[in-house]
Amino acid sequence: DRPLPRTRIPERAKGIAMAVETLEPTPSQPAPAPRRRQRLRAPKPRSWSIPKTAGGWIILAICSIATVGMLVPVYVIIATALSGSTGAPNFFLAFPDAPSLDAFKGAWTKLHGSLANSLQITIPAALVSCLLGSINGYILSKFPFKGSNALFTVLLVGMFIPFQAVIIPVFQFLNMLHLQGSLFGLILVHIIYGIPITTLIFRNYYEGIPNAIIEAASIDGAGIWQTYFRVMLPLSIPGFVVAGIFQCTNIWNDFLFGFILASPAAWPATVTLNNLIGTTTVNYSELMAGAVLVAAPTVLLYLVLGKFFVGGLTAGAVK
Repeated sequence: DRPLPRTRIPERAKGIAMAVETLEPTPSQPAPAPRRRQRLRAPKPRSWSIPKTAGGWIILAICSIATVGMLVPVYVIIATALSGSTGAPNFFLAFPDAPSLDAFKGAWTKLHGSLANSLQITIPAALVSCLLGSINGYILSKFPFKGSNALFTVLLVGMFIPFQAVIIPVFQFLNMLHLQGSLFGLILVHIIYGIPITTLIFRNYYEGIPNAIIEAASIDGAGIWQTYFRVMLPLSIPGFVVAGIFQCTNIWNDFLFGFILASPAAWPATVTLNNLIGTTTVNYSELMAGAVLVAAPTVLLYLVLGKFFVGGLTAGAVK
């Protein structure tokens, strides 16, 4: 009998067979159990430590002096406001012997109507200007068109036009619309004047959002406005926080527009606070109490939204 011819097995097939044999567990060698994933622990926040170098001590000393320099005026304002009818202390750093809230009661009586006017001006003007700036930034960043960069430059020029240069044309414009002296006229002015800064904030913020999100929304059949309201607007909360804080602070602290464009019945709180200064005498306790009342809303706004403000400022800086 002739022996059967030996068939040659290709080297590639041998390699595959050896790999399969190594992958199949043998009865004597059970398959290893899967490893458990280790949970990543969040890094512990750095605790305060004493500087170890001369440069660190110098920086600490400079920051401490700057902090004291900023807190001293606040302390003087509060101490003077609490002095009541006794008047301001002889030494500006002295705390009143008998603190009283009488100055706050008198300031509230004179300022509560103007504080309400400021709220009625600030809230709608900030919301509308932020919404318009968000739409402008969305179009300019995600759907640029011919001349969009030139239009953006023209909008930015509006940030650097001083109020004093446009106050007379704005007065005549509102007078032509029969809005001079009204709250709605002030709201309209602040909306228009806030569009440049809000457009800048939202354009930079949307630049950090990948274009793939817009492309995925368009593939799903969403148009420009559906993409904005359903996709981009929910992602814009940090941008709205930053723009809203900027706008609320600028509108609340405005004095020139409120003094010239509004009637006495529509004066904001800053104008009425200035009128607390008498022609012959000044009640410093009441004046400082009024300053505390006027400054309190913006301070509370920063305290509540401070962490979102810092995150919104850095958003869009790096793609």
